[in-house]
Formats: sequence, C-alpha cells, structure tokens
Amino acid sequence: MAEQHTPRSLIVTLYGAYGRETTGSLAVAELIRLLGAVGVDGPSVRSSVSRLKRRGLLVAERTPAGAAGYALSQDARQLLDDGDQRIYDQSAPKLADGWVLAVFSVPEAERHKRHLLRSRLGRLGFGTAAPGVWIAPARFHEETAHTLRRLGLDPYVDLFRAEHLGFAATADAAARWWDLAAIAKQHEEFLDAHGPVLRAWEAREDTPPAEAYRDYLLALDSWRRLPYADPALPDELLPADWPGGRSAAVFMGLHARLRDAGARFITEG
Repeated sequence: MAEQHTPRSLIVTLYGAYGRETTGSLAVAELIRLLGAVGVDGPSVRSSVSRLKRRGLLVAERTPAGAAGYALSQDARQLLDDGDQRIYDQSAPKLADGWVLAVFSVPEAERHKRHLLRSRLGRLGFGTAAPGVWIAPARFHEETAHTLRRLGLDPYVDLFRAEHLGFAATADAAARWWDLAAIAKQHEEFLDAHGPVLRAWEAREDTPPAEAYRDYLLALDSWRRLPYADPALPDELLPADWPGGRSAAVFMGLHARLRDAGARFITEG
C-alpha cells in the first residue's frame, strides 16, 4: 500500500526534525520551498499552516529578516520533545518496569470528551484492559500526563502504576490489550517503503543535501507514527520474528546517514 504523507503531517515533521534548533520562525516562503522538495504545492502549505495555527501548534512570528513566518508554540515544543523520547529511544524495554493504568469516568452530558479520551489514549499507544481502563508501559506516564493536561482532560482521569499479577499469562493478556498483528503490519509496510531507500544510500559514497533532506523527511514522517501505534513491549510479550527491531534499525540507519546532510539543505537553501 502506498504511503500517505499529508501536508500537515510533513510540516509537523519538518519542525520536529529541524525547527527547534533556533528560537526563530521559518518564513512562509521557506516553508513552501522546503515542502516543495517533497512534492507539496504552495497553496497546500499555506492552508495547512493556517490549520496548525488554529490548533495552537504554530504561532505567527516575524523572522529576524522581518519576513512573515511561523514558530512552534510552547505546547507544540512540549509535544515534539515528548515525541523525541519515542522516536529516537533505542533502550530495551523491561517487563519489570511495570505499567501505567489510565482509569477514566466521563459524565454522559460530556460524552464527546469520552470519545476524545479514548482516541487520545489510543494514539499514545495505550491498549484496552477493560471498559474505562487503559494500559501502557509505565515509561509513558509523563507524556500521558502532559497530553491530558494540554487537552484539559486530566480532571476525568486517574493514572496508576501497576504490576500484572494474573490470572492469564502477561503475554496472552498483552495480545488482548493490543492488536499486535495490525502493529506488525505497519512495521512491515515501513520496511517495504524505506528498507530499499537505506540500502540504496549504503551503496553510495556521496550524500547530496537535497536528496538526503527529501529521503529523511519522508522516512521520519512515516516512522514517527509507529512508536505511538507500537507500545514497544518487552521481547517476551511479542510474537516470534517481531518486525519492530528491524524497522527501528532501518529508521536509525537513515537518521544517522541523512539527518545532518538534510540540515545543510535547509541552511544553505
């Protein structure tokens, strides 16, 4: 299945990869140039920037040269900082680290917030242990707290640290809490799309900035969703031949080879 890179997602990915290195903003014309390198036209960039501004992720800010531009909001910086922990963390998860439980109750009159809570917890990588009880590895608790506070959902939720004591084996329980087959499929799709890209770069000696920027931005835009879909469970809870490690290795290989060269495309533009 062909990958879908939306203009809004690519803009967020661009700021996440390169937009926090200075406190300044990116000019609108520069955003159009940088997104044009991955096939996004100018009107799509402008409309997507407007939507991100309405969502509070970008704020209008003049560049040092006085051009109209946009910078990350404080909420967006927190969101991206939290995301870095997932996107680039290669530490091996341990079963002994335990779990975080999110237990929520929303009044019927505010049931739209119940839907928002479920949606957001799912996007944070939580699985469903029971109605109103969601579970994730304990290391996600700080990011979960930041997210729920930012969305004003924290009054409806209690967070707990937990240990699974039974009665089913934890591996069997985890297979109920998450759709592991669907997650594995996402890893395989990433490998199909970006594994050949890494192999092509490994066969080259040069790293032209424009090509490096294009391939890195597209790989990061695809990869950054996966650590949220996949809670990165300990190996003993995963099926045999789990593809997560292989897809992470491909992404980190592309990151090591292309990220800094891609930065030169931005600064030398």
